[in-house]
Amino acid sequence: MGKWGNYNGGLLHIALFFSFVQVSWSRGSWDGVMVTREDYEALSRVKSELIDFRGVLTSWSNGSGIAGACSGRWAGIKCVRGQVIAINLPWKGLGGRISEKIGELQALRKLSLHDNVIGGSIPAAIGLLPNLRGLHLFNNRISGRVPPSLGRSPVLQTLDLSNNQLSGNLPPSLGNPTRLFRLNLSFNYLSGSIPVSLSQSPSLVFLSLHHNNLSGPIPDTWGAGNKTLLVLDLSNNAINGSFPSSFTKLAALTTLNLGSNKIAGGIPESIRNISGLAVLDLSKNEFSGEIPKWIPSLPNLTSLNVSYNLLSGPVPFLLSKKYNSSAFVGNPNLCGYSPSAPCPSPPAAPPSSQAPSSSFPTSRGHRKLNTKDIILIAAGVLSILLLILCCTLLVCLIKKKVSGGGGKEAPAAAAGGGAATGKAAGGGEKEGGAGETGGGGKLVHFDGPLAFTADDLLCATAEIMGKSTYGTAYKATLEDGNQVAVKRLRERITKGQREFEQEVCELGKIRDPYILALRAYYLGPKGEKLLVYDYMSNGSLSSFLHARGPETGIDWATRMSIAMGITRGLCFLHSKENNNNNNIVHGNLTSTNILLDDSNHPRIGDVGLSRLMTSAGNANVVATAAASGYRAPEFSKLKNASAKTDVYSLGVILLELLTGRSPGEATAAGGTDLPAWVASIVKEEWTNEVFDVELMRDAPAAGEEMLETLKLALHCVDPSPAARPEARQVLEKLEEIKPELAAAAQAAASPSPVPEKTEE
Repeated sequence: MGKWGNYNGGLLHIALFFSFVQVSWSRGSWDGVMVTREDYEALSRVKSELIDFRGVLTSWSNGSGIAGACSGRWAGIKCVRGQVIAINLPWKGLGGRISEKIGELQALRKLSLHDNVIGGSIPAAIGLLPNLRGLHLFNNRISGRVPPSLGRSPVLQTLDLSNNQLSGNLPPSLGNPTRLFRLNLSFNYLSGSIPVSLSQSPSLVFLSLHHNNLSGPIPDTWGAGNKTLLVLDLSNNAINGSFPSSFTKLAALTTLNLGSNKIAGGIPESIRNISGLAVLDLSKNEFSGEIPKWIPSLPNLTSLNVSYNLLSGPVPFLLSKKYNSSAFVGNPNLCGYSPSAPCPSPPAAPPSSQAPSSSFPTSRGHRKLNTKDIILIAAGVLSILLLILCCTLLVCLIKKKVSGGGGKEAPAAAAGGGAATGKAAGGGEKEGGAGETGGGGKLVHFDGPLAFTADDLLCATAEIMGKSTYGTAYKATLEDGNQVAVKRLRERITKGQREFEQEVCELGKIRDPYILALRAYYLGPKGEKLLVYDYMSNGSLSSFLHARGPETGIDWATRMSIAMGITRGLCFLHSKENNNNNNIVHGNLTSTNILLDDSNHPRIGDVGLSRLMTSAGNANVVATAAASGYRAPEFSKLKNASAKTDVYSLGVILLELLTGRSPGEATAAGGTDLPAWVASIVKEEWTNEVFDVELMRDAPAAGEEMLETLKLALHCVDPSPAARPEARQVLEKLEEIKPELAAAAQAAASPSPVPEKTEE
């Protein structure tokens, strides 16, 4: 975290300004009060029981003495009026154990030691800290039991002990804190039943207990006092019993994952009352009976998995069209979800004993066919065949016209170069004969909620959403009313087909709640290349900020939520663990390729497109990024994107959210870029003039948060790449600035399986 105070070059005056002006707004500055003797001794004992493999704690040396602890020189320590309020040392390679003396830091608000190799047990004294708000110990080697004393922390908001070696029962006291909004105990060895108190917690937003050894039935006491729970994940345990009827009282619930347990009984009708449910996973249980016919009517449902149960009967038609077969496989008596599992035809009615022996019925109301009838029937059939032939010829003419011509093509027509057809990945079945694939086109699906064919794209209505150096983006509305986003890449800037397919298949595996999912790609016979994505109804962040009407306001909480989401997506891309030991650099991050869904949750678009382009094509992208104001200054020399150039672009987007000004607007107005314009305003001590006028009504309550975020954004756009923070550090700071948004920003962040491609 030492990079937070490292300013270079022309922005040095900003550091000086923030150090001496309005100190009350800056939570990171030293107030000049030395640490108390009690806290100094407690920190010394904490250090003595940790193993410092990398020398991170050398700054906690006796050389600086008691005067240095709160001065900012001790790594990870933050103080107020001589008392330690935060210990923040994640990803530091620390071992050893946490000392019981931690309980003597009575003002401690946050303890963050996640992603280290710390062992031992959790000291019970931590639960006795009266001001503790956040305890982040995930991704360590901590064993033993969860201390019941944690339930006595009166203001605890976040408790994350996931991915450790904790065992024993869950303490019922964990349901007591009235401000706890995030509880994550996943990936441990916890056993016993789920305490009733957790089902009655009044403040929980996120509850994750998956991948433990929990058993017994789920308490049927949910919702009585909890109106805020968004995410409930109890998967991969040994839970039995039936589906609790009280789940329907969780009116705010968006994600329910009960997969890989031993829950039996039917899927209750009452689930339909959870109208906001978006993710429902009941897979690998013992559910029986039929799939309720009302499930397709859940308005927000985007992900459903009922595979590997004991379900029977037909899958509702709308579900079979919306989800691929992987959502239903493993139910021996379930049918109708793919051509390979058709439902049996109903048995024919037995002939009546009164029926005559004639080949055609001759009872009242029927008669035998004469020659005239036969001629009329034959003429009708012939007319229908001629009509089908004419339609086929018309479609072929349209395909030929679009494939050969330029102009304003619709994505559907662009896809028509070779009408290969098929179902979404997971269905495992291909449709169409040789006549449909003879044109040489190929449609490849990765995954997704929609099953469509190349002909579906061909017949879709299309609307141009925008153009970029990569190509043209369209909104395509399929015949069933579903919508997808289609990007037709410019033909002369993409790599050859073999190299292109290798790269695009890797991009199709990327899945994260904050990354726009690539669902399919299409290769036409004349070099056309189409990428198919999820359609985001609220458009780009750029249009959301700069093309809205005066009646539409954007408050501070919404802007911060968007900022956190973008940063989470960038952290995912830059993490080698998420991407086969290779970090992904975006290289062209702008507000125009940040897309917003109907809840204004952001998705980063155009991920990895540089890997599909030739060097000449990427040079055009770099030039465009420079013109639009998002390009880092070192681009002019290095010509290559890096994680630090992505952070620079992120900083520009943060400034865009804070100021309400687009980088292009700032350049046109003053002949300088947005970061330099902000720096010039701050230098003149007119800081309030920086912020969007809409935000000034939030300033009385959020002024400190706004200033802290402005400081963070200016760190990100530091001219020196070495001085910029990493994306994960930016996320840490944003969560520190606005902790109550952290749980909501992570609500959809359950990991997704890597999709498999299906060629059509």
